[in-house]
Amino acid sequence: MAEPVFEESQGAGGPPQFEGLRAMFVNCTLKRSPETSNTQGLIDRSVALMEREGVKVDQIRAVDHDIATGVYPDMTEHGWPSDEWPQLFDRILAAHILVIAGPIWLGDNSSVTKKVVERLYGCSSLLNEHGQYAYYGRAGGCLITGNEDGVKHCAMNILYSLQHLGYVIPPQADAGWIGEAGPGPSYLDPGSGGPENDFTNRNTTFMTYNLMHTAALLVRAGGFPVGGNQRSLWDAGCHPSFENPEHR
Repeated sequence: MAEPVFEESQGAGGPPQFEGLRAMFVNCTLKRSPETSNTQGLIDRSVALMEREGVKVDQIRAVDHDIATGVYPDMTEHGWPSDEWPQLFDRILAAHILVIAGPIWLGDNSSVTKKVVERLYGCSSLLNEHGQYAYYGRAGGCLITGNEDGVKHCAMNILYSLQHLGYVIPPQADAGWIGEAGPGPSYLDPGSGGPENDFTNRNTTFMTYNLMHTAALLVRAGGFPVGGNQRSLWDAGCHPSFENPEHR
């Protein structure tokens, strides 16, 4: 695999800064293609920034795929007749950056968002070549859209989950848009003001660049630093500073 090449920031109109990085956006809308997803509208803003900086972007609309419910890497080994997750997971693990994006329902993340997080968790026991958890060395963030309160609550849940799995969360790794309380226009609806909202656009930009900067730092470092965080060594009996891990 070719080593990514990064350039110092040249400002607007300069050459791409982050060629070689790969990003994955998982859209957790409840709407199947080709129905319009307001979450996709916000994703597109972040994707455009990344692609301008040379990042190769992959996208998954989770609801379009046959993702089984469960917390194992492949649910066909646990009674399910089919499961596309193993193929989707390979695409997720190939990315230096993961952005989980979704809508707010009843002040919380969508059921699809929760299923994606559960399936990510089901693969969290896998290890990388250093014996660390497989998600180490990657940056994570989230995007949220909705017509009711809950952006920060949803982001809090997603970002906690990603760091627990092993992703590095940069500063200001979330952005979102919500309309007025009660029924009203969604992000992409005419007159919503969503695409023009300076607060949302600023936070989306900062999130996007902080994810790219963090991923670039991790690539330059050869991944997340190794030492005292290797599951393979712990399982082999190497327990730094712990004489008896049974009493943890």
